[in-house]
Amino acid sequence: MVRRRQKLNGFPSRGEWAGIAALAAAGVLAPFSPSLAAVPLALFVIMCVFAPYCYRWNFFLPVVSRGKSGGRAVALTFDDGPDPLSTPLLIHLLAEHKIVAAFFINGAKAESHPDLVRMILANGHEVGNHSHNHDNFLMLKGEPAIRREIQMTQEVMETFGVRPLAFRPPVGIIAPGLAAPLADYGMFCVNFSFRVGDMGNRRIGDLAGKIIKRTRPDDIILLHDIAPPNASLQDWLKEIGRIIAGLREKKFAILPLSELIERPVMESLGLESGGSVQTPFPPSNDRAARSRRLGR
Repeated sequence: MVRRRQKLNGFPSRGEWAGIAALAAAGVLAPFSPSLAAVPLALFVIMCVFAPYCYRWNFFLPVVSRGKSGGRAVALTFDDGPDPLSTPLLIHLLAEHKIVAAFFINGAKAESHPDLVRMILANGHEVGNHSHNHDNFLMLKGEPAIRREIQMTQEVMETFGVRPLAFRPPVGIIAPGLAAPLADYGMFCVNFSFRVGDMGNRRIGDLAGKIIKRTRPDDIILLHDIAPPNASLQDWLKEIGRIIAGLREKKFAILPLSELIERPVMESLGLESGGSVQTPFPPSNDRAARSRRLGR
């Protein structure tokens, strides 16, 4: 269901401002030197080519890549699931540590493994939209393809009684064609603070060490809940456990994503056919409780 369009950002966007500035500069330079006038236009084209791969650059639309807690807090996010081999083990581990994570789910996998989505929700975790088929080149295919992937996953997730508000594009690529679909569905874009090169759990060696070394306050940490093809599930779980222990040793609070960014990641539609859906942890309005969690 398409919702009433909301503004993602004031007009124009940073990319549009850059285009306007490039045209203005070219207009000023053209009477003096046509070849010099081409320079700002060429620079704008170069910016447009590289901007999709700058996962923290709000060039085409606003992108959430950091939190707003103002304290030593982070959020754990998991992409590309659910996976019948790894997701249940991860949920059990998170429950042991009393952690609420955000799962950015592929619609096709949700259709194939509905019980896993129910397990994620029943344990109080948050869910976001990560496209339907996880096409790595989706953002380069234009607005109709992007809209279709978002819509298909929204429709799947609504069958579980929830509507994701946060969308994470495959491999973090941002494109201008993403702005209108997100606005139409009342959604926003969430990426992450940095990459550690796990290649979708293909490289998990010292994953914990790399993350702990780079983590800073208000980081959104990117992980994956798919079975590692080149390592055992136990090795992967140990790395996730080391990440949790290492973050806490460095006095980081691990918050739900919605609380870290101070806006809902999903909304409940009530009851799912066949059972109830547990409401996820919303951003806390209790400032005293927030301060205690952040160690203030």
